[in-house]
Amino acid sequence: MKHRTLQEIRPAQPTQDGAGVAIARVAGMQHAGMDPVLMVDELRAHQRSDLGGGFPPHPHRGMQTLTYMKQGGFIHEDSQGNRGEITSGGVQWMSAGSGIIHSEMPVKDLDQMHGFQLWFNLPAAEKMGVPNYRDIPEADIAKLETEGVSLRAIAGHWSLAGSTIVGPLKELVAQADLADLTLSAGQTVDLPAALDDNLLVYLYEGALAGEYGAVQSQQLLVTGSGDILSLAAGTCDAHMLVFRGRPIREAVVHYGPFVMNTREEIEQAITDYQAGRLG
Repeated sequence: MKHRTLQEIRPAQPTQDGAGVAIARVAGMQHAGMDPVLMVDELRAHQRSDLGGGFPPHPHRGMQTLTYMKQGGFIHEDSQGNRGEITSGGVQWMSAGSGIIHSEMPVKDLDQMHGFQLWFNLPAAEKMGVPNYRDIPEADIAKLETEGVSLRAIAGHWSLAGSTIVGPLKELVAQADLADLTLSAGQTVDLPAALDDNLLVYLYEGALAGEYGAVQSQQLLVTGSGDILSLAAGTCDAHMLVFRGRPIREAVVHYGPFVMNTREEIEQAITDYQAGRLG
C-alpha cells in the first residue's frame, strides 16, 4: 500500500461570476494534477446581495457542469427544453457537449445559499457529443456512515470500513468520482484510490490534522500518486469534497464558457454561438 502525500495547496480566490454572484474559485484548466477537474466554485451567500442576478442564459461547449447544493436552491433551464429545480442536498448535472445555452437562477425568497459548481473536462472524442442534463434529488444520493465518518457518494464507487456504495450520477465523465465527506473531530479515515488517478480534496469547513493540517477552509489539496488517502480531522469537524479521477491528458484551451483542445475549435465555438448555431 502506498499512501498519498500532499503535493500542493491551492487556495480559492474570491471573485464574481454570472450576474454578480459571489464565489470562491479554484481554477485548474491546464493543471495536470487536477485533470479531469477544471474548476471548483464554492457559492456561499450570507445575504441576498451575494446572489446578484444569478446566472442568466449563457452558452457552454466541450465540458460538463455539476451543481451541488448544501443550502438553498437553483432552477435550471436550457435550450434543449430541460427545466429542473434542486434544493438542499440535490445535484444538477449537465454535459454541454457540442453546445447548450442554460441559466441557473436562485429560487425565490432566498436570502442564504451554500453550494458548489464544478467543471469537469470531456475527452476530445466526446466534446461534440449530444448535450444532456439530469437532476438528482437529495433522497437519491447514496450515503454511508460509520462512527465519526459520513460519506455521500455523488458519482463513482466509494468504500468505507468494508462497505461500498455507488453514487447515482453514472453520466459524469467516466474517469471522475465525487463524494461529500464529513469527519468528526479527531476522527480518521482511509480512502482507496487507483494508484495513478488524480485525487483532490476541497476543504470547505473545519480543519484537518497530521500531514494535511496545513490545509485551511476554502483550500484544495492536490495529492501525489498512491492507492490510499489517509485523512484526519483536527480539533473540529472537517467537511470536504473528494474528487478522484483518471487524467484525460489532452490539451486544454479555454475561453469563457468554452473548453476545447485547440484555439481553432474555440474560435469555431464563438462563431457558432454568434450565428445562433450553438444550442
